[in-house]
Amino acid sequence: MKQQLLLVFLGGGLGSCLRFLISRSFNDHFEHFYLGTFMVNIIGSLIIGVILGLSAKGNLLSESQVLLLTAGFCGGFTTFSTFAFEKHSLLSSGELLHFSIYLISSILTGILAIALGLWLARLF
Repeated sequence: MKQQLLLVFLGGGLGSCLRFLISRSFNDHFEHFYLGTFMVNIIGSLIIGVILGLSAKGNLLSESQVLLLTAGFCGGFTTFSTFAFEKHSLLSSGELLHFSIYLISSILTGILAIALGLWLARLF
C-alpha cells in the first residue's frame, strides 16, 4: 500500500505541474474558451486510453506502471474541478453560447480521445 501511494503521489505531482504550465501558457489565448484546461483534459483522455488499452493487452505494463500513469499522472494532469469552475464562470457571466460550446466540445472530444487512445494501443 505504501508503494502504491508513493506512485500515485509522484505521478500526480508530475501531472499537476505539467497541467499548471500548460494552463498558464494557453488559457489566456481565447476570451471565452479555456484552451489550456481543454488541452490537458483531452490529452489526458488520450493518454489514459492508450495506457488502459495497453494494460488490457496483457503484460505490456505492470500494475505499478498503470497506477503511476493513470491514477497518478493522469489524475493530477486532468482537472474536473477547474473544468466545472470555468463552466460556472461562463454561466455566471451570461455566456450561454460559449458555455454550451465548451461543455459539449470538451465532453465529446474527451470521449473521442479515449476511443482513439484505445485504438492506438491495439496497434502496439
